[in-house]
Amino acid sequence: MLRFLLRRALWFAVTLWVVVTVSFFLMRGVRGGPFDGERALNPAIERNIAARYHLDWPLWKQYLQYVGPLNLDEHGPRFLGGDGSELLTGITTGDFGPSFKYRDFSVNDVIGQSLPISVSLGFIALAWALLLGLSSGIASALWRGSRTDVTLRLAATAGIALPNFTVAGFLVIGFVFLVPLLPVAGYGTWRHLVLPGFALGAPFAAYISRLTRTGMLEVLSHDYIRTAHAKGLPPRIVLLRHAIKGGLLPVISYLGPATAGILTGSLVIERIFAIPGTGSHFVNSALNRDYTLAMGVTILYTVLVYGLNTLVDLAYTLLDPRIELEQS
Repeated sequence: MLRFLLRRALWFAVTLWVVVTVSFFLMRGVRGGPFDGERALNPAIERNIAARYHLDWPLWKQYLQYVGPLNLDEHGPRFLGGDGSELLTGITTGDFGPSFKYRDFSVNDVIGQSLPISVSLGFIALAWALLLGLSSGIASALWRGSRTDVTLRLAATAGIALPNFTVAGFLVIGFVFLVPLLPVAGYGTWRHLVLPGFALGAPFAAYISRLTRTGMLEVLSHDYIRTAHAKGLPPRIVLLRHAIKGGLLPVISYLGPATAGILTGSLVIERIFAIPGTGSHFVNSALNRDYTLAMGVTILYTVLVYGLNTLVDLAYTLLDPRIELEQS
């Protein structure tokens, strides 16, 4: 276990460095800058703004300043010619820098305000996905070939084919206009997250349903399941104690990147229901050339994907003891 975690930590450092480096230079390589869309400014003011955000530095120096940890500007360490203040800076210290678009906020502030909202929406979407996906997948596998199986498979196919914004439109028409049970937009109470959570989780529920059905059908055909039935165990005990653990392995593997994708929010869903989450900031940062905010959200997504995939590998050993972490 310890060797596995240490190896994963090493690869995480390498992966994060590659993502940061490639993203940093790709963003700077695109034509335009964070202040090009604004009204024409006095050249002296433009120079001051560029100096404020270190945009007048060579690209290699901007990169080293961003990665850190040593501060390279005139207020950096004394042995680099500075006055000794703000010795450490950069993402290695947890500082993502100031936002170019939201001048009064740092990237940490923007993510700190928006991420809890996306996490709340994501947990509700994940709950919908697991509740609908697991129950329909298990039922479809148990009644294979029946009308129930065909109906559930058709529903899963529709869930995969329909975009989440189409599902959101149907939900708004049904539960806001025809039957006014829930609010149409905004954020404040749990009622505001029911419809967007379902719309965001519906495609994931469809994938989970198909994966659960496939995994359960494979497990139910194994010899140890037939042996359990032959011993006279009730079908409920066979399902809960023996079949479901192995049948959920494909779902557990899918939940790592799926959960990261859900938790970082969906721009379309957040826009439709006017939810101020991280997804909106991510796309707006690209449109506004807000380098630091785009990098901050990219790093956040990388950490979530890698961390959740590591948890998935750990969960594998709990569901199937035959799987060894050292082989991962």
